[in-house]
Amino acid sequence: MINHPDFTVEPWCLRAVDLDLTVLAQTESIFALSNGHIGWRGNLDEGEPHGLPGTYLNGVHELQTLPYAERGYGYPESGQTIINVTNGKLIRLLVDDEPFDVTYGEVLAHEWRLDFAGGVLHRRTDWRSPAGSTVRVSSTRLVSLTQRAIGAIRYSVEALGRPVRVVVQSELVANEELPASNGDPRAAADQAPLISRDHAAEGTRAGLVHATARSGLYIAATMDHAVDGPSATLVESESFPDLGRVTVTTELQPGQRLRLDKFAAYGWSRTRSLPSVHAQADAALTAARQTGWDSLLAEQRTYLDEFWTRADIALDGDPEIQQAVRFSLFHVLQSSARAEGRAIPSKGLTGPGYNGHCFWDTEAYVLPVLTQIAPEAAAHTLRWRHSTLPLATARAAQLGLRGAAFPWRTIHGEECSSYWPAGAAAFHINADIADAVVRYVDTTADQEFERAVGCELLAETARLWASLGHDSPGGPFRIDGVTGPDEYSAVADNNVYTNLMAQQNLRAAADALGRHPGVARDLGIDEEETARWRDAAKRMYIPYDEALAIHPQADGFTDHQIWDFDATAADQYPLLLHFPYFDLYRKQVAKQADLVLAMHRQGDAFTSDQKARNFAYYEQLTVRDSSLSACTQAVMAAEIGHTRLAYDYLAEAALMDLENLEHNTRDGLHIAALAGSWIALIEGLAGMRNHHGALTFAPRLPDALTRLAFTITTGEQRLSVDISATAATYTLKDGAPLHITHHAQPVTLTSDKPITRPITTAPQTLPAPTQPHGRAPSRRSLPRRPENREPVSNR
Repeated sequence: MINHPDFTVEPWCLRAVDLDLTVLAQTESIFALSNGHIGWRGNLDEGEPHGLPGTYLNGVHELQTLPYAERGYGYPESGQTIINVTNGKLIRLLVDDEPFDVTYGEVLAHEWRLDFAGGVLHRRTDWRSPAGSTVRVSSTRLVSLTQRAIGAIRYSVEALGRPVRVVVQSELVANEELPASNGDPRAAADQAPLISRDHAAEGTRAGLVHATARSGLYIAATMDHAVDGPSATLVESESFPDLGRVTVTTELQPGQRLRLDKFAAYGWSRTRSLPSVHAQADAALTAARQTGWDSLLAEQRTYLDEFWTRADIALDGDPEIQQAVRFSLFHVLQSSARAEGRAIPSKGLTGPGYNGHCFWDTEAYVLPVLTQIAPEAAAHTLRWRHSTLPLATARAAQLGLRGAAFPWRTIHGEECSSYWPAGAAAFHINADIADAVVRYVDTTADQEFERAVGCELLAETARLWASLGHDSPGGPFRIDGVTGPDEYSAVADNNVYTNLMAQQNLRAAADALGRHPGVARDLGIDEEETARWRDAAKRMYIPYDEALAIHPQADGFTDHQIWDFDATAADQYPLLLHFPYFDLYRKQVAKQADLVLAMHRQGDAFTSDQKARNFAYYEQLTVRDSSLSACTQAVMAAEIGHTRLAYDYLAEAALMDLENLEHNTRDGLHIAALAGSWIALIEGLAGMRNHHGALTFAPRLPDALTRLAFTITTGEQRLSVDISATAATYTLKDGAPLHITHHAQPVTLTSDKPITRPITTAPQTLPAPTQPHGRAPSRRSLPRRPENREPVSNR
């Protein structure tokens, strides 16, 4: 999309200056608004045409029976699918009895603008009807980051040229007709999932209440309006089981406007009664109506001002990447800011892709970023995981294991993967959750969180590893028959990533319970059990191929036949849609970073020489059929000294959805890949690592970038980092003195006393690694436009 001629490159917004219906579905995803609780896709106000209509509430889903040709013990029986709930953003318009429709009549001008600093979507369209009447339609849409249940729209119609009669129909619509699935297993759609339970309309208000047939949820949607127009304006309302409508009619003279402020509120529950859910939505609506549009807008801006002060990244040298990184961080925030008590779906609330499920990438990719830029959101996500512990311990017991086995994919907490080799066998998700706990506590020093939430998550996942692994003859602790991050390999023994992450999990659990002996007693864990965890961690088996002088991804991986990349055509990617899994599983081919991710997350387990050799070997095998891979490859490329390659992978991560690189942006954005742009920059080009609260940096910029500036928070300390081609300046903004390292040299920082250190050259010049035929990342060309030097958070 960013290379589409309709889209401009600007530092603080994403603007489209025309309307291209051929990319409408992708446009609706990238212009989506959300707060982690409500999600509104960027559909046209009038609803049609559309690529994929979408209104989502986090956690609202329907159940479906999972089909199996042959059933097996422990297979999940029921799946969960996100559903399109009541659409509260619809505002239809008739001009002299003709429907305002961009496919009917003539569009004279059109613009969309997603404002990262204001948190709103602006739209303006000048349109001439077939009869010659001309109007300008303008709207500003927001999903409130401060009032969790609220979305709002300011909508205006202006007559241009001659008098017109306009009819505005503001609607709530349930059970919208959805386009048929495109056959991609990553997509999802559920037609007419809502059953009407109540509806009402009076004056400028209307409301609908529905239930789901199988998941047992009540969903209420209500709306109210403030109308500003000529004195002869008429307002009427009506409701039906799946439709609430407020109609506003008036005549406009040239230059006159009709303005409608629409407030929509949502509520849902599995446990409360229908009247209670309806009352919840009504109360939220009344509060928003009392706040008013202007104050909602001001609240949104204030919230984002505070966010960008903490989260902004400033780049000089590539304005496209600058725009893409802010786009990415804005959507990462939107996916999580008010998700309190709920998961972060892999597509956020921007579309129905992956059935609206949460996967391991939440903890592995999104939470490392949120822990820095929005730590409260990270804590809420881990509290959600903690709330699902009873389901996870029940699942572990079903599998014959102790502790907790968290689901590979879920909405509510139950396992929803019907394909066990890439679902139940992917036990590493438990260590990913533990890693997110460790990272959050190390960064925030939140001891109360560790006591109340972290200890139990660490303990139950450690119990899982202790029961899943076993002592082999000769001594090492093995974990057999598991699937690592690479989904083109399955059910392997001693996946290096899994074993190293489990090792950290076991040690972290023992350490945390040592700090909180009362919690250990409450959980029935004694020193003997924690000693067994430490012993298993100490003896954890990490495979190594002496002949190749590299780490195999798992036992025996390097003995497999190498995939025939030269015989694989460009249109046969992703491989999972064109080749059987059994063939993928028995070949050396990686869907995504696996061993390379182990080096990224557990870097101290590898020497520098091992990292360089491993990286070169796995670059030849990794096809990046997953959106998760590029950021990790960027991190390791930068660490080893391939800064140009790191820059190319950074661009791939940052532009994943803006350029529709996975060809499924229509179904929603890839939230973890967007978080990956932060990872590629901060952990990659800036070389930041957090060693149990101790920050280290090893920055090196590619030639295309002349500056990288950002803020890092650790405990009560806030650190500003400003990197150029030759030096890095560190400024402690808040807190007690901070000890960091810069290219292995210790630095002590005190408040507001910048320290500048030179950037050392890469330790060695290595030959550039090669990728599979046709799968090298696109090389970044010179930026399309020059940019002015811009300080952090200059909005």
